[in-house]
Formats: sequence, C-alpha cells, structure tokens
Amino acid sequence: MTEEQPEQRGINIHFQPEQMAGVYSNFANISHSDYEFTVTFARVDHEVDSEEIPGVVVTRVNLSPRFMRELIDAMEDNYSKWQTSEGIRNLPEYEGGEPGESDSNDDD
Repeated sequence: MTEEQPEQRGINIHFQPEQMAGVYSNFANISHSDYEFTVTFARVDHEVDSEEIPGVVVTRVNLSPRFMRELIDAMEDNYSKWQTSEGIRNLPEYEGGEPGESDSNDDD
C-alpha cells in the first residue's frame, strides 16, 4: 500500500435485539445551537379533531454541524434514488417487476 492511499476501513455496527425493529416517526422537529443540531422524531396522531395534536417523542438525536451536512447529503442522494425507482414503476410499460426484468410467464 502506498503512502498516498489511506487504508480502507469499514464500520461494523451492532444492534441490540430490541432495536432491530426500529421506531416509526411521522413528524420531526429540528433545532440548533451554536454547537449542534438536534433532531427530535415523534409519532403524532393527525386523525384527532382538536386544536392540540397528541404525539409522543420516539427518539432525539444530537448532531455536530459537519455530520448534519453529511446526513443531509446522504438523505438527498437516497431520496433521489428512490424518486428514480418510483418514476420507473409509474411508467405505463412497467408491469410490476424490477426495472429491466421481463415477464417470462406470459401465456400465448
């Protein structure tokens, strides 16, 4: 390995079994200070007909400004890829398979 090329490193992340399912959120609030961003994820009940919408915080994450920028970039990239695949699924010639797959079960 040359000095110009840094060694490739990978991240090995482990989950506790109770974290594997994740949490559901349909609302997020983002705030910041001079030193960090805070993203609060909550689950709210939009079906309630009252002035105050009930909700419960499911998690809160504090991020450095640098990591916030990296997260935004990763989210934009991922959302763009999702939009592209959704656009392909909505084409008239798309019949439910993965893009590029042909349906080999046609009855002639």
